[in-house]
Amino acid sequence: MSMVSQPDGRPEEPPDTDIGAVTTARSGGAGNGTGTGTGTGTTGAGAEGLQAPEPDARHRLTALQGLAALSLDAMASVAYGPESIVLVLAAAGGYGLGFTLPVTLAIAALLAVLVASYRQVIAAFPNGGGSYAVARTHLGRRTALVAAASLILDYVLNVAVSVTAGVAALTSAFPALYQDRVWICLAVLVLITAINLRGIVDSAKAFLVPTAVFIGAILAMVVVGLFRDAPASTVTADGHASVLAQNATTVGALLLLKAFAAGCSALTGVEAVANAVPAFRAPAAKRAQRTEVALGALLGVMLIGLSVLIGRFHLQPVEGVTVLAQLADASLGHNWAFYVVQFATMILLALAANTSFGGLPVLMGLLARDNYLPHVFGLKADRQVHRHGVLALAAVAAALLVFSGGDVNTLVPLFAIGVFVGFTICQVGMVRHWRLERSPGWRGKAALNGFGALLTGVSAVVVTATKFTEGAWLIVVALPVLVLAFEAVHRAYGRIGERLGLGRVPEPPRRATSLVVVPVSHLSRLTCEALNAAVSLGDEVVAVTVTYADPDDRPATEALRRDWELWNPGVELLELPSATRSIGRPIADYVTDLTARRPGTRVTVLIPEAEPAHLWQRLLQNQRGAVVAHAVRRDTDAVICRLRFRLEAGNRAS
Repeated sequence: MSMVSQPDGRPEEPPDTDIGAVTTARSGGAGNGTGTGTGTGTTGAGAEGLQAPEPDARHRLTALQGLAALSLDAMASVAYGPESIVLVLAAAGGYGLGFTLPVTLAIAALLAVLVASYRQVIAAFPNGGGSYAVARTHLGRRTALVAAASLILDYVLNVAVSVTAGVAALTSAFPALYQDRVWICLAVLVLITAINLRGIVDSAKAFLVPTAVFIGAILAMVVVGLFRDAPASTVTADGHASVLAQNATTVGALLLLKAFAAGCSALTGVEAVANAVPAFRAPAAKRAQRTEVALGALLGVMLIGLSVLIGRFHLQPVEGVTVLAQLADASLGHNWAFYVVQFATMILLALAANTSFGGLPVLMGLLARDNYLPHVFGLKADRQVHRHGVLALAAVAAALLVFSGGDVNTLVPLFAIGVFVGFTICQVGMVRHWRLERSPGWRGKAALNGFGALLTGVSAVVVTATKFTEGAWLIVVALPVLVLAFEAVHRAYGRIGERLGLGRVPEPPRRATSLVVVPVSHLSRLTCEALNAAVSLGDEVVAVTVTYADPDDRPATEALRRDWELWNPGVELLELPSATRSIGRPIADYVTDLTARRPGTRVTVLIPEAEPAHLWQRLLQNQRGAVVAHAVRRDTDAVICRLRFRLEAGNRAS
């Protein structure tokens, strides 16, 4: 027999749940209930889920913390930027090395242009995103996706290159560790990931001291070197072969252009602050601008200072010893100060990966908001952490580390191309921004951005051309592939949004007859609680049990039938015979048949499950509820309700 239960009044509005489309339709997204409008670019309530209106200031950055969290990539580039210039100019012999300072000054000028530009980007686009946000507003959707793809590639490669470079410095000092370099790289990556999962502020605090030590060591080395007329020591370079070309070429425009492009690798990371503006405390834009200026000033001073020392000491690059090590030896002598510089450089190179962990998850959150990435990347944890973005970045970087065998030379040819593409797109977008805004002094600002776009565009072409056969072709292929992937995700959200009717006023709610199906296998307090909930939810309730023809199962079936009749709960018990040992399929088939016979009835399958008091006790459960839920979800459109009966003090059901 069936029981009919009529509620006394209208039920209360249900709380938010994870039942995809229901919550999603209200929030304007598709898939998880925290997204945005699909296909229209209109941000609904889901944007509030992505960006908390009043976040806890403790979990956001000050200007000083921002320098530690987001500048490590740029700061660490002084370890290889000047060396990249010297190695290119070495093709022209000692005469060519005399152009190190002019090339560095040109790079410093470009750095000033970029800092001024990104300072303007921060003010104009305080929600972050950098070149992606600029391109999306002024250059169109496809260009914005190219910018986003280039930034993602650069951020991922930065993690792999930084970690391998730091570990390479360690294995150079301790050669016995060379065979274990891949495991060391992965261990460093796990450490950085774990720190970033605690929040960007915690990572900034953890890396503040190494950053300060490195900056202090480099500046001290420059200042001391300027007061020396000759190198204090050349022990580091003694016995190493010079890499100066024997048949020196002439210093022409092409060589200088290649040196300029190679040295521009020191500019990677300049854009990170503009990408992560929402990570700063209020006023976020002002703090981010101060951090950007401080980053540019420190980086420019260190690059120019090191280049001056290269010319002052007539330094020549040698095999097996970095230019920075030679400069430390020449300025400070081969003593404890030399080892402080080397150790600080090694640590900062490894920690430079933190820049990517600070910038990329924010960018992925913006892409998720615009429906170009799964909405899960827009979710934030309690500490303002885009946890899924952090884990995704770590996973891809780990794969690159394993693929490259922990060899930095395998990854370097792929590095810095993406950032130049992003630089160029951002500069062009800002030119259009000033032309449209026409604020006071807009012509000068547009000219500055246009000049920067020309320089970074030329650098992007030169770097790609010179490194194409060394592996840069992979980036050229990966960029359009990523853009196509973004488009595919966007189309999928568009189709989902169309099916959900997002952006349209839905029909008024209407009541339908409700029938609740309760799977049971025995009688217990769990069965009683399940039926209590069922008769509260549905107009009709039916209990079902799967029976088998096997003689071993007959006693249990007969016992359940007998006990049910004795209990007499007022709910029909329906036996579903099964020729196989399947549990979920017979119930799913019954629900399918029920839906076909009663098309106007809303069918709900209420699955009672015990919730153990301790996590380890879940291993003792048979998971029958999960099996039934999977079968019903896969084969029917019925509503699934999983009732948890907590095995705790008081034994209350929830």
